[in-house]
Amino acid sequence: MANFCKKSDLFFDLDHTLWDFEKNSDLTFKKIFGMYGISVDLDSFLLKYKPINFNYWKEYRNQKITKERLRFARLEDTFSSLGIDMESKKIKMISDEYIKYLTTFNHLFEGTTQVLDYLSSKYNLHIITNGFEEVQTLKLERSGISKYFQTTTTSEMAGVKKPSPKIFELALINAGARIKSSVMIGDNLEADILGAKNIGMDSIIFNYHDDIPEGTISIKKLTELLDYF
Repeated sequence: MANFCKKSDLFFDLDHTLWDFEKNSDLTFKKIFGMYGISVDLDSFLLKYKPINFNYWKEYRNQKITKERLRFARLEDTFSSLGIDMESKKIKMISDEYIKYLTTFNHLFEGTTQVLDYLSSKYNLHIITNGFEEVQTLKLERSGISKYFQTTTTSEMAGVKKPSPKIFELALINAGARIKSSVMIGDNLEADILGAKNIGMDSIIFNYHDDIPEGTISIKKLTELLDYF
C-alpha cells in the first residue's frame, strides 16, 4: 500500500468528493418543483436529467459550451425527453432558482468532517474545482468546511477546466506547493486523476464504479484516506 505521509499538500475536488452533489441537487429540484407547482414526477425527471447533465458537464469541461448554455440546455433536454413542452422563460426561471437554492442543502459524504479534521492537522489542504465559482464558495462556507482549506482554485480563475494542466499549475502556485509533495483526491477519472497524472502529481480516486487504470489508488469511503496518510 502506498504511503503518502511525507506529502505536504492535498488537493481535493469538491462536488461528488466531499459535497454530496447528487443528494443536494435532488433536494433542490424537489423544493423548486414544490414551490412553483411544477407537475413532474421527480424520480422520472431525475432519471432523465442525470445522464443529460453528465454529458453537458463533459462538454463544458472540454470548453465546448458556456456555463449559461449548460444551465439551460440540460433542463430543456430533460423536459423534452419527458414529452413536456416547457416554455423557455420557465426553463430559465427553474435554472436560476436551481442555482439560488442549491447551496441551501449541504449534505457531505460520510466521514468528510472526521477526515478533514485529521488531515488538516498534518497537511495543507486545498480545493481544485470545475464548479461555478460563486456557487462553490457558498458550498464550502455553508457546509462548514471552508475552514479546512488554505486555498481554492476554480476553473473560472484559471480560464480552463480540469484536466487541463494549467488549472493544476495555478493551484500549485496559489498553494505554494510542489508537484512531488502533492496529492489530488477526486471522483472523476478524466478531470481529477488523469489531469493530475499529466503533470506528474500522485492521485487517489474516490467512489468510482468503472474500470480504472492499473496502478490507480481507489477508495470507496473517505475514511479510507486515513490508511494512506
